[in-house]
Amino acid sequence: MTVATDNMVDSEKASYLASGTSADQQNASGAKPVDLGMLAKELDVDPRKLMWKIDVRLVPMLCILYLMAFLDRVNIANAALFGMKKDLDLQIGNRYNVALTIFFVPYILCEVPSNMLMKKLRPHIWLPICMFSFGLITCLQGVVQNYSGILATRFFLGMAESGMFPGCFYLIAMWYVRSEAQKRYSFFFSSTTLAGGFGGLLASAIGLLDGKRGYHGWRWIFIIEGVATCVIALAFFFLMVDFPEEAKFLTVNERAYVKAKLAADVGESQQNQKTTVKDILEVFKDYKLYLAGFMYFGLIVPAYGYAYFAPTIINQLGYSTIQTQLHSVPPWVAACGASMISSVFSDYFRHRYLFTMGLTSIATVGFGILLGEHHNVNVQYAALFLCALGLYSSMPVIVCWTTTNFGGHCRRGVGSGWQVGFGNIGGIIATFSFLSTDAPQFTKGYSIGLAFAVLSMVSCTMYLICTQWENRQRDKGIGIEQWERLSDDQKAKAGDKSPYFRYGS
Repeated sequence: MTVATDNMVDSEKASYLASGTSADQQNASGAKPVDLGMLAKELDVDPRKLMWKIDVRLVPMLCILYLMAFLDRVNIANAALFGMKKDLDLQIGNRYNVALTIFFVPYILCEVPSNMLMKKLRPHIWLPICMFSFGLITCLQGVVQNYSGILATRFFLGMAESGMFPGCFYLIAMWYVRSEAQKRYSFFFSSTTLAGGFGGLLASAIGLLDGKRGYHGWRWIFIIEGVATCVIALAFFFLMVDFPEEAKFLTVNERAYVKAKLAADVGESQQNQKTTVKDILEVFKDYKLYLAGFMYFGLIVPAYGYAYFAPTIINQLGYSTIQTQLHSVPPWVAACGASMISSVFSDYFRHRYLFTMGLTSIATVGFGILLGEHHNVNVQYAALFLCALGLYSSMPVIVCWTTTNFGGHCRRGVGSGWQVGFGNIGGIIATFSFLSTDAPQFTKGYSIGLAFAVLSMVSCTMYLICTQWENRQRDKGIGIEQWERLSDDQKAKAGDKSPYFRYGS
């Protein structure tokens, strides 16, 4: 039986591995296809056991990481109901909305640089550093005494959290081929919905500590959740998984098989390839990058509007503070379940577009009901289920679709970072969509949510048309002549620009 060894010459191994392909897709690098099943036998690797091994080490870690990140980001919505606005004079004008908005300024600007730093420093170092930082800053939010203090902590919280979402999506994309990715993306993204639901339950319990050691309940929400984040971050320094090329928990043969499978799906790309400014600028010349940004941007506006203001909206339906926190949980749970179900079918059919359209349509129905119904509390509450379910189930499908359509470390790192960074500009719009002066009907907020959800659907349709047009052009052999004139290094960096690459739908 042939077994790969550490002594194999790098160029020989690269040539050998890059020749692998999936059963339904030509090798993205243009190399002669080889049966991955045969390769698994030669390397003495069980693909199912290997997949389970990777899943157990990678996905739960990223879920916990982002659960804490999202919890620390949106717990201000729970804290607001426990007296934070009054204590910090946030009831004056739009101060509360400004405090929400300032988070997004560094969050947007630092996402692409963060992905580049993660590539350089490695995930097991960079992600725990970010996690410990935002945990510490969350604790500090619990001891601020005025408006200036909350602005400062929210600003630095945005900076510390900027690497979480794009970094985690980037890391998942570097471990799984496109037909495997959606379930993992949705499972990861479900941590967002779990954080929303868990945050409501936790806040209702922590709020009972009001007055302990002279601190109001809202302060304890920040302090306890921040300390928990810091403790987990310290453990993650030793547990976090790196890129496949340097994964110590895999054997040499297992790493070889993973690299071959990934090379067959999106083309070969080495983690240690040097990324230049020219490489980064090349990514920004791709018009599809901007369509991907608007696809995500259109959902971020209503999604953050829901995350930050759902407790306030539910409170306006006539519930007490504790009842509000508890009633905020079921819509998040429904969104989590819908996300997991849609991911299974999306991966099974290897299709994303119709799922994004269907799920986003559910959210638009929810916003339409909220705009038209102002008296029946039960109907309004049910509409919140539709909004949460549609938005938070569609978002992972969109990001999976676009991220896995970027090939190679550089294009995927820059592309995913920019998409999430640009999309989060929508968070700024969301924070000013629901003003206290618009309560209890919040007509402007619901209208904005509906409009941007439609924008996402239009952008998804345009993205589908463009990628399928490019696939047809490549089917005709356009671009192969120019491709053959490229150097090996240029081909390795080309990623999805290879004429042998086919975009998923």
